[in-house]
Amino acid sequence: MSKVKLNITGLSNSQNQTGAYALLLSEENGDRKLPIIIGAFEAQSIALKLENLDPPRPLTHDLFLNFSKTFKIDISEVNIYKLEEGVFFSVLICKHEGKEIKVDARTSDAVALALRFKCPIYTTEEILDKAGIYLDLKSQKDSAVATKSKKTSKWENYTVKELNDELKDAIEKENYETASEIKNELDKRKKNS
Repeated sequence: MSKVKLNITGLSNSQNQTGAYALLLSEENGDRKLPIIIGAFEAQSIALKLENLDPPRPLTHDLFLNFSKTFKIDISEVNIYKLEEGVFFSVLICKHEGKEIKVDARTSDAVALALRFKCPIYTTEEILDKAGIYLDLKSQKDSAVATKSKKTSKWENYTVKELNDELKDAIEKENYETASEIKNELDKRKKNS
């Protein structure tokens, strides 16, 4: 079975399940996308890492990274190897003292860990053939940009200093969804200046 490298394309609220999120992975050298429904905690953990936000205390995935590094265990890759009844199965390929060890993991946790260990994510052609979809992300982005330009951010009237203070406060209170919104507003301003 040939491996296909995947990259994280996006993360959004699931339109089908309340309280769930859709993680979108895309094949590196192709047009197929792999949508995976994940829980809120894992989505938050992935979003924080994607936004480069550091919580004041380590989340579970950060704790796992710290523990692994302390005991010289590294994750070299993540493999999404099976799809059964709509559930994706993943394995962490770990290295410890020259040995390769495979550890079973939920795909959402595996992706959160892949971000922290900076390791590649793979799947199989078979899984992409079964569950992969084609999305025209450019037209969706154009549509989203048009919609966003009409929408106003609740943070747009804050000064940069106020935003930074609010960001610090949100992180201290572990309100990561708000922290992510504020970070997006700061990034938008940085990009436009």
